This record gives sequence, C-alpha cells and structure tokens, in this order.
Amino acid sequence: MRVVIILPTYNEKENIRPLFEKLFKIFKKIQTHQFKILVVDDHSPDGTAEIVKEFAKRNASIYLLTGSKKGLGVAYVRGMRQAMKKLKADVFFEMDADLSHQPNLIPAFLKEIEKGADFVIGSRYIKGGSIPGEWAWHRKLFSLVGNLIVRLGLMIFRIHDWSSGYRAIKTQVFTKVGQGLEKYPGYTFQIAFLHRAIQSGFKIKEIPLNFIDRRYGKSKFIPLDYITNVLLYIFLNSSFIRFCLVGTIGFIINVFGLEVFYRLGFRPGSAAALGAELAIISNFIFNNFWTFAYKKIKKGKGFLKKFFQFNSVSLGAIMIQWLVVGLGTSIFGDQTRFLFFTLAVVVFIIPYSYFMYNRFIWKNS
Repeated sequence: MRVVIILPTYNEKENIRPLFEKLFKIFKKIQTHQFKILVVDDHSPDGTAEIVKEFAKRNASIYLLTGSKKGLGVAYVRGMRQAMKKLKADVFFEMDADLSHQPNLIPAFLKEIEKGADFVIGSRYIKGGSIPGEWAWHRKLFSLVGNLIVRLGLMIFRIHDWSSGYRAIKTQVFTKVGQGLEKYPGYTFQIAFLHRAIQSGFKIKEIPLNFIDRRYGKSKFIPLDYITNVLLYIFLNSSFIRFCLVGTIGFIINVFGLEVFYRLGFRPGSAAALGAELAIISNFIFNNFWTFAYKKIKKGKGFLKKFFQFNSVSLGAIMIQWLVVGLGTSIFGDQTRFLFFTLAVVVFIIPYSYFMYNRFIWKNS
C-alpha cells in the first residue's frame, strides 16, 4: 500500500528536521507499505522550504509542493490532489508539522485501515486520548466547546473529535467528497471533510491521541475565527437545523389544523392528530428534497413506499400528541391545548422524529 504523509507548513523550520527524523524511524519499522512525505509549504519566509529541499536531495521519498498562503484547507486539498495524481497514493495522512502529532501512532492508524476503516481520526476526546495539561484554560475551553458545538449542531455524537488534524484517509474518500473542499480554507476544512465522509457512508474510526503542544514556532489557530466559521458551517450544513426549520413549518401547519379541526367539532386530542397528518405530508416533502437531500428518496414506487413508512413512523408522533394534549386538557381544560401541544412537540416529538427518520427513512446505504 502506498502511503503519503501530507505536511502543510508555514514557518516550521525548527520542527521539520526532527519530524523527518522521527518519521523515517517509523518507516523503517514498517516493511509492508511504501511511504512518501509530501510537504505543502505556503512560501514560508523562515526558510522551511530550503530545509525540505536539502532533505529531498538525500532522500527520494520526500517531495515539496509550494504555493501561496491561502489557509490550511486549501493547502491540504492541493496536497491530496498531488498525492493521488503524482505519487499514486492509496492512503494519505493529515499531520501537523509542529511535532504535536507523534509519528509513533502511524502503525495504529494503518492497522485500522487494514481492518476496513476508510477514515481514521486521532481523537483527543476518547479514552486514552488527551489535550496538553499546560494549555491555558481558555484554550482548553475553545477546544472542548468547539467540538461539543459541532456534535450538537450536526447531531452526530459517535464522533468525538471533529477538529483533530491527525488522520489517515483512503484516497477514494477524497475522490468522492473532495470537490469544493477548498472553499473551507481554515480549520473548518477538517469538519467539512469529515462531515462529507460520514454523509457518504464511509467507515469512520477513532483511535486515542495524546496531543502535544508545540515547542517551537507560533500556532496559527485563531479561536474566535474558528468558532465563527464553525457556527456558520453548522448553520448552512446541519441537517438537524434544516430539520428544525422544516419542523417549524410543520408546526405552523399543525397549529392551524388543530384549531380548524377543533372548531369543526373534533375533540382536542383528535384535532391535534389530524393537524399532525397535514404536517407530516409537508415534513416528508421538505425533508426529502432539502433536509436529507444528500440521501433523498427518488420519485416512483420507492418514493410512495417511503412515504407510507414515514407515516407509520410518524404515528408515534401523532400518538405522543394525542396522549399529551388529550391528557393535559382533560385535567386542565381545553384552553390549555396549545400549551400541551407545544410541550409535546419540543420535549418529545423533535428528538423522537429526528432519530426515527434517520434510522428508518433516510438511512445511509
């Protein structure tokens, strides 16, 4: 298997030499794969590229790709395309060049790839992983909160470290989802790449990573910029947020139906259930062609079949409404129907529906 270690650099002259030495020690221990190193340098003014050229003269497995400074994501996209086209990579690694990511973890990454994983993440937030104890409290907070925001915003909890930059990835993952990733120039690239891989059904695996803070050079991480871009990415790409927006439309339809059917003489519980069916039709259409567009159900027999399945799953939501609204109004009076309707939707139906739709209707193939 041809493995390319991609190292994006900008002013890493103190770190690149010892990193090369550590990498070559690991390569010598692994005889089953062919290793190459691709340094993607953004015209570092400190002379990083000159050090790389010096090493490349003595070792044919080192390659240098230079370009203008446009951010981490752009550098990685350039490097991945080069690794595939020129170096014929089967797997490439994302790896920081500042010695934060220890090369001795490479065999563990490759073991997971050999076992069938498509995308392996070095995770600081699973058992056995860690962040530097010497980090200031605000940096720890940004790291922890940033990952929590992503997990909540995208509603994908099985991945613990979305921003980790130490990864092993099969090239077919990039071939399928890499188009357009360069529009995420900063650290949001890591989130977007992983998110697309998950949506495409690739097998993701996390292994413990003990992250080490850099000793030399200056970090390029800008906390406020990172958080702003993460929030923007989630808002524009989260299926859960889209689901909630679609649900808001359904909520309005449901409220309208509840009141109309109630005024037509139906009891509150029955009126809420009938209004819910109108909302279900709206929700199915908008969720299929917008919320879950990346795995939408195409028109035809399959579409009708899924619509009936959607209705079957949604019976649970109707039953929840019927029980909560019916029980609440029987105790506190019909005038409380909107209160108990809202309670049913917010507390029970939203999480129930999102889970069930992902599990049974718009499930990944």
